[in-house]
Amino acid sequence: MTDYAIGDIQGCYDRLRDVLAKVDFSPSRDRLWVAGDLINRGPASLETLRYIESLGDAAVVVLGNHDLHLLAVALGGHSPKRKDTLHDILDAPDHDRLIHWLRQQYLCVHDEKRNLVMAHAGLPHIWSVDQAVACAREVEAVIRGGQAQEYFSQMYGNQPERWCDTLTGMDRWRVITNYFTRMRFIAEDGSLELATKESADNTPPGFAPWFTYPRKDDVKVIFGHWAALEGNTGSDRFIGLDTGCVWGGALTLMNLDSGELIHCDCA
Repeated sequence: MTDYAIGDIQGCYDRLRDVLAKVDFSPSRDRLWVAGDLINRGPASLETLRYIESLGDAAVVVLGNHDLHLLAVALGGHSPKRKDTLHDILDAPDHDRLIHWLRQQYLCVHDEKRNLVMAHAGLPHIWSVDQAVACAREVEAVIRGGQAQEYFSQMYGNQPERWCDTLTGMDRWRVITNYFTRMRFIAEDGSLELATKESADNTPPGFAPWFTYPRKDDVKVIFGHWAALEGNTGSDRFIGLDTGCVWGGALTLMNLDSGELIHCDCA
C-alpha cells in the first residue's frame, strides 16, 4: 500500500483524476489522504465528492471550511454564496447520502507511526497533539450527532478569537472549528487573525503564520487551506499542499513515505 496526501481539490475533478493517474493510484492497494476542501469554487464539486466517497476505506478525509459550508447550507439554514458551486450537490438525488458521509469525516487525523498530523488549516502551537485530537473528536461528535443543526446554524463567526479551557457550548466548538479550518495568522497567546488571506509576506502586526511558532514536539503537519503560500512554509515539518488548483495553479499530491511531490498543472 502507498499512502498519498493531496491538497485542496475544490471540485477540480478532472485534475484530481489526472494527478492520481500519474502515480497509477488504485483504491485496491493505495490510500488517499485529503487535506480538506474537497468541493466548492471548482467546476465539478458533485463528481469530486462522489469519487472520494466511493473510495471507502481507501480515503482519509479531514473537513475544510468549504466542506463545512456545504453542511451549513444543507443543515444549518444558511444560503449559498454568490461564488459557490454547490447547487449540483444540493440538487443531486444522492444528496442525503453524500451529506451523511461528509458528516462522518474528521477535523484532525493523527498517524502515530509516521508522527504525522493532518488538519485542513494546520495545528496551533498552543495545543499538544493529544489536546488537538481531543478537541477535534469533541466537535466531530457534535457534527455527527443530534446537535448538528444547532452547531451549523451558529458556526460562523470570529469570536472567541482565542482558546480557553473553560469555554463551553457553541463558543468552544466555534473556536475549535476556526483553528482547524480557518487559521492562517495567529498570535503567541493563540489569538486568531482571520481577516488576512494573503501570503506570509503580509503578516498583520502582532501575528505570525501559525507554523512559525516553536512546538514542544517534532510532529509533522500536513495542511491545505492557504493557497497564497504556494506550498512554501520554509520548513520540512509543515507541509502545505494547497497550491491553488482552483485559481489556475496546480493540484499537488505527496507520497507520505518518500516525500515525493507530484504536481498537475491546472492552468
